[in-house]
Amino acid sequence: MPRPARRFGIAAALALAVLAAPHARAEDGLAGAYLAARSASGSSDYEAAAQYYTMALVLDPSNAVLMESAAISQVALGRLDLAVPVARRLREVAPGNQMAELVLLASDLAAVEYAAVAEGYAGDRSVGPLVDGLIRAWVQLALGNAGEALTLFDALISDPALAPFGAYHKALALALVGDFEGAEALFSGEGGAEFAPTRRGVVAHVEVLTQLERYDDALAQIDRAFGADPDPTVQALRARVESRQSMPFDLIASPRDGLAEVFFTVAGALAGEADDSYTLVYARLAEALSPSHTDAVLLSASILERQEQFDLATAAYNSIGRDDPAFHLAELGRAEALRSSGKTEAAIEVLTQLARTHPDLPDVQRALGDILRAEERFDEAVAAYDAAIAALPGENPSHWVLYYVRGISHERGKRWEQAERDFRKALELSPDQPQVLNYLGYSYLEMDQNLDEALGMIERAVEQRPDDGYIVDSLAWALYRLGRYEEAVAPMERAAALMPVDPIVNDHLGDVYWAVGRRNEAEFQWRRALSFGPEDEDATRIRRKLEVGLDVVLAEEGEKPVAVANDGG
Repeated sequence: MPRPARRFGIAAALALAVLAAPHARAEDGLAGAYLAARSASGSSDYEAAAQYYTMALVLDPSNAVLMESAAISQVALGRLDLAVPVARRLREVAPGNQMAELVLLASDLAAVEYAAVAEGYAGDRSVGPLVDGLIRAWVQLALGNAGEALTLFDALISDPALAPFGAYHKALALALVGDFEGAEALFSGEGGAEFAPTRRGVVAHVEVLTQLERYDDALAQIDRAFGADPDPTVQALRARVESRQSMPFDLIASPRDGLAEVFFTVAGALAGEADDSYTLVYARLAEALSPSHTDAVLLSASILERQEQFDLATAAYNSIGRDDPAFHLAELGRAEALRSSGKTEAAIEVLTQLARTHPDLPDVQRALGDILRAEERFDEAVAAYDAAIAALPGENPSHWVLYYVRGISHERGKRWEQAERDFRKALELSPDQPQVLNYLGYSYLEMDQNLDEALGMIERAVEQRPDDGYIVDSLAWALYRLGRYEEAVAPMERAAALMPVDPIVNDHLGDVYWAVGRRNEAEFQWRRALSFGPEDEDATRIRRKLEVGLDVVLAEEGEKPVAVANDGG
């Protein structure tokens, strides 16, 4: 029977949570609280879900489903301490419940109750084969039983399904105790226990190689994993290796770090394969054991951002300190979360400050340029892109995008000569980029310049992106501008099928129908275009076409009516 103090602990926690629950009224009853909790869970509103599930538990204190959901919500919020009393009661009501065991296991590990964890595994405690095996091994290492720990890692390696995880963690453990040769053998895949290299795995391998003074192998490993244009953190790592510095193995500095890595490893395996909420639970548990586990924090933040929990994501990003090598990544994430939540000026301020403190990072300058361009502050965007291009360490094909977005900013800022130069440079770096081919080709169409070249560019773009409605629209519009009206019909109809509610595409289809004599269908498409909310200037032009027809509108604009052109001019 549970001790009275334990019953009081969960009762007190539930009562306090209910007092804080927004809009939760006793008269709404269990159904109201439960439905509110389910709704909050469905939208990943963990704060509301935790409060409403807790209220429902006061009304139905033995409901295992409510307990499990409440525990998940609290852990997702980073509140392991508040999840523990619920998990204890859940274990009593539903012995063996995986979420209860997971929460209580993490709580014991966070409290450094390693002997208790080992004792629990000697009994019937279990979360699952992978977690159990890795945790047991790291706990034995923490207790000073290195031989037993290695035996447990080897048991995982003997299971084909678990071998990659066992090999990775055994390599970390060997490196932690100074056996760098043994660790390197595992990282290199000797003995058949290969595992896919993760970012953290590559860093650990590089640290091990530098301890063995195999600097060229370390450089080759970095280049193989991250390519010729790595992010600034990897660039800094590479610079240290190039200087022939022996780097301390500090990715895992203690068995506690290894235990945190277990939860992060599972989170990484679940990412993209399971519901985001479960991935978030494991990432949060890794944070609980190792608050300095930057990768776990970044993973939690990215999941919360994807779930549109922008305030929680912002708080997670903001927890990474300025002295952390990944600070700039966290600030980039924080800025995006702020922008997504409608706090655009705050996001711009974050990026502006980051650009001042990290002027040599192209990604930072580009992010600032992107948000300024989205806000139609084109001159400021150009300045940011100028800084990004100036900070490039060299020139390679991947840099096409910087010239492309700067070209867009120049074009939108009415500086066509500079825009054209940037688009041409982007194509010089990456000749078959469909976005650049389409943008430059369409721009030529709109200016009635280089029409044959524009058509060729857009045809090349369509070959690569046959299902991109914008590019297919450009192809049809090129044919239309060249007077090849009958040929324009099919691709324009396809563009409208791909983008059925786009006002510009429907407007264009109306023009093409008019040009081939299908006047009723043209007027129908123009009315459809108006119903989809075009820009004011475009709407005025469409209404004029409905009043007098396309030929009159073109004549008013100083252009040849299509009927005349269609008859041979």
